Amino acid sequence: MKTIGLIGGMSWESTQTYYRLINQRIREELGGLHSAKLVLYSVDFAEIEALQHQGDWQATGEMLSSVGQSVESAGAEFLVLCTNTMHKVASQIESAVSIPLLHIADATANRLKEDGVTCVGLLGTRFTMEQVFYLGRLEDHGIQVVVPDESQRESIHSVIYNELCKGVVRSDSKALYLDVVVSLAERGAQGVILGCTEIGLLIQSSDTEIKLYDTTEIHAEQAVQYALGKI
Repeated sequence: MKTIGLIGGMSWESTQTYYRLINQRIREELGGLHSAKLVLYSVDFAEIEALQHQGDWQATGEMLSSVGQSVESAGAEFLVLCTNTMHKVASQIESAVSIPLLHIADATANRLKEDGVTCVGLLGTRFTMEQVFYLGRLEDHGIQVVVPDESQRESIHSVIYNELCKGVVRSDSKALYLDVVVSLAERGAQGVILGCTEIGLLIQSSDTEIKLYDTTEIHAEQAVQYALGKI
């Protein structure tokens, strides 16, 4: 079993989900008392968030590159960046280490292609919904992406940072997100990506008939398969 390197804390609310899902899947795959071999470095999200909203992506990249080097030095054989938004600096991290980084958008695109999805809705932070680092990566896989309108994007972003990243789950926010999911489907989306690792705390597949793609679950599953040498 390869040792997984988790770069987490963005936010810790979703990082604990990664830790749980990875260990559960390892136990299912191997049985007995098996659990994942991993190294976890959890950052102080307040530092990252401040730089995000200042637009200082270079500084966030430098910070996470240093973290990646620390995780590699601690014995990790590949990296899992436990956040969608900070994949904006994935290439910067990859340049700083000598081990692979499993990209969350690639993992998600592969699952979409397995399901025959060619047009998908995307929920996430404003950065993820609006900037090319994520949309473009999906489009490179031949997948058309539909995003919410301006007012919806603002509301979705606000809920992530002001509620979900603080562990707050509100019924009115859940209703808002589900309304947006429906609107994306009405615009042609065959499914909707939960493109922020916290969104799965708010809405799940059981809440709607529209197919949801939880990137946390998809990414964690890919990490397990890679650790076990199955991909």
